[in-house]
Amino acid sequence: MAENKYEINIDPDWIKKYLGRIVLGFLVLVAAVTSTKTVGPEEEGVVIQLGKYNRTVDPGLNFILPFGLESMYKIPVQRQLKQEFGFRTTQASQRSEYSSGDYGDESMMLTGDLNLTDVEWVVQYRIVDSYRYLFRVRNAEKTLRDMSEASMRKIVGDRTVNEVLTVGRQEVATSVEVLLQQLCDEYENGIRIDQVVLQDVNPPEPVKPSFNAVNEAQQERETLINQAEAEYNRVIPRARGEALETIQLAEAYALNRVNRAKGESDRFNSLFEAYVKAPEVTKQRIYLETMEKILPKIGNKIIVDEKGNNVLPLLNIDRAKAINP
Repeated sequence: MAENKYEINIDPDWIKKYLGRIVLGFLVLVAAVTSTKTVGPEEEGVVIQLGKYNRTVDPGLNFILPFGLESMYKIPVQRQLKQEFGFRTTQASQRSEYSSGDYGDESMMLTGDLNLTDVEWVVQYRIVDSYRYLFRVRNAEKTLRDMSEASMRKIVGDRTVNEVLTVGRQEVATSVEVLLQQLCDEYENGIRIDQVVLQDVNPPEPVKPSFNAVNEAQQERETLINQAEAEYNRVIPRARGEALETIQLAEAYALNRVNRAKGESDRFNSLFEAYVKAPEVTKQRIYLETMEKILPKIGNKIIVDEKGNNVLPLLNIDRAKAINP
């Protein structure tokens, strides 16, 4: 039998000498890896020591006890987070893409008038207390989702389907936001609700055509009502203005006639008083004033003597006026 040409001789002393160094270096490497933690600028680190809360560290490079004696949870306290209901966003951009999965179990709601509606909404929130977020509630994300769904079902259940689908959408979102924040404060989960947004509200697919027809009829009715009100606002104020103008003209005419009648009455009274005091003088004055008004209106004027037998044209005023204008 042939003998091996090459033989490896390992010195046991060499193994004892370097094995300890290798193990020590490995332990140092593991300790460095497990004790060095980097906390992002939007995060804070919660350090757990042997399963119990120990401290909260700020963003940056931090050190904890190695070999699992301490662990760290990184909580994004400066970032706005969101939960989606009834849909899922697969890619957020100018043209966001959404998952085609069926989420009808969480979006189908029963309204107060016993109608079904499909509500899709988004809850935007922030973590304001990392200690409460981790230790006050087990699985805070799942709990928040359950509270959001329960709040939406409660608010939608208190309103009619028309309110939810049309004019009451903003009120529904605001009411859900207030109720959800109250639940978060009650549960002490360290979460602050920033906003609740109704993404889309639609009737269920089987009844959607019928509902759209009813909605179009209601919109047409509102349009006709608005047109009638516009015509009313155009015609009625004009008629009222014309009526007021007629009334004011009548009042002015009545006032003019009354004042004129009063003036003539006062003139007659003053004339009568003058006549009582001096009848002849007053009669002569009235005669002269009357002739002064009548003579300019007469074409040809002939003056005669009251005792004369013949009619003699003593004065032709119109011809004299024509000669000497």
